[in-house]
Amino acid sequence: MAAAGEDWGRPSAWAVQRFGQKAGRLATAVPVQLAKAHSKAHAAHLAAGLKKRSPYGVTLAQAVREYLADMARELGESVREVLGYEYPVINDHALFPFKYADRPRPLDRARLPTQASLTRRRMFRAHGPQARPALFDLDDSLTTEEYLQLHEAFEELGASTRLVCLFFTADVESGIHAIFWGQARLEPDRTFDWVHNEQLPVAPQPLE
Repeated sequence: MAAAGEDWGRPSAWAVQRFGQKAGRLATAVPVQLAKAHSKAHAAHLAAGLKKRSPYGVTLAQAVREYLADMARELGESVREVLGYEYPVINDHALFPFKYADRPRPLDRARLPTQASLTRRRMFRAHGPQARPALFDLDDSLTTEEYLQLHEAFEELGASTRLVCLFFTADVESGIHAIFWGQARLEPDRTFDWVHNEQLPVAPQPLE
């Protein structure tokens, strides 16, 4: 694991290799967009007035996607739509946001939900780092057609576009706890094998 912790203002060599001249602006802008998304989701939670089944999680996920797309456009970068969801694409690298826990939790505990969509799994299989042959076992329940579909690149993104994971934890009371970005393989047990990851700062989160 690689951590950025000591110098938040300067992008790492890894980030520069992926995002080029936009790396520094992205490293600064991403935490701000997540903070804005929490503010929006917190307002939705208060407006609903519910103790259970709060709209916080759904609103947060949608707001994160929208604000990251707006960020990319402001940076003069592209936004591509895949099955109704927008993904910022900077220098042939697509940002994939995912809230992996609703409480502070180490990144190595992140796990894709059992009910994760085919789209999410295909994103990792087709656009993420290639699995190591010694570690990857083909699920016997998958047919050849299903296996090939999971590894087929999304035409909307392009075969050369690589996935950059943007993982974070958050809850309605405390807001965003931690933010990480990097590249990870999705394992058969729905855990992640991180090729590289870095922690980003958490921006101030003023509430609406």
